[in-house]
Amino acid sequence: MTMASVLPTVRGLAGVALVASGVALVPAPASAAAQHRAPAAAQHRLADTYPNYAELAAHETEGTDYRRVKRFPQGAKVAHIAIHGGSIEAGTSQLADYSAQASQAAFYAFEGIKPTGNGTLHITASRFDEPRALTLLSRVDRTVSWHGYSDSTEASTYVGGRDTALVERVTAGLRAAGFTVAREIPDGLDGSSPDNIANKNRRGKGLQLEISSAQRKRFFADGDLTRSSIENPANRTKAFYAYTAVINKALSD
Repeated sequence: MTMASVLPTVRGLAGVALVASGVALVPAPASAAAQHRAPAAAQHRLADTYPNYAELAAHETEGTDYRRVKRFPQGAKVAHIAIHGGSIEAGTSQLADYSAQASQAAFYAFEGIKPTGNGTLHITASRFDEPRALTLLSRVDRTVSWHGYSDSTEASTYVGGRDTALVERVTAGLRAAGFTVAREIPDGLDGSSPDNIANKNRRGKGLQLEISSAQRKRFFADGDLTRSSIENPANRTKAFYAYTAVINKALSD
């Protein structure tokens, strides 16, 4: 989730409000107000503890506090990344990892693995400069950057990024599958900056998915986002597989 200040103005995005329910998809219209409001948690952001990866690496211990995971299948042209993975924005690593495996795409994750306090490992997407991630993205044409934001009430996704054609396909696909796609995106979460890690591929444009905590809970049994739960594939729900299938289909179209 990007940590830039969120201004009162918002950016429009096509979509309708439908809800994916737990282990089964049950479309249901959300209220107009819910579609247009920015969650309170998305309106106020704390500053990052570290301004870049070098500072983080100087104060945190790899293998104890965080880990970096990277795969690059031969010929991969797409990368699924989770720069706030592990226990920073729970579930994003698993969504990116599975999506990459299912489509033979590249995968990268920066994961918080502390027992507590993983929020200190968050580096804003426009300042995320970890070298392995940048090297991987320099070799692909398309990027899906998986993020999470805190909203335990509305199961929703902000679909943004500079790859506007992919944004449109993903928005339509998620809507058709019964997931809520917000009509408007707070300015700090739209993924439009050229400096955003999602847009660091060879084409200079990617897709950013900001998924609410309420929606991510529906991807795992009993809504459990603890590390032990999300790292067990047996706890993935039908909604998890339906959501990732939409993203990969949009990439292949």
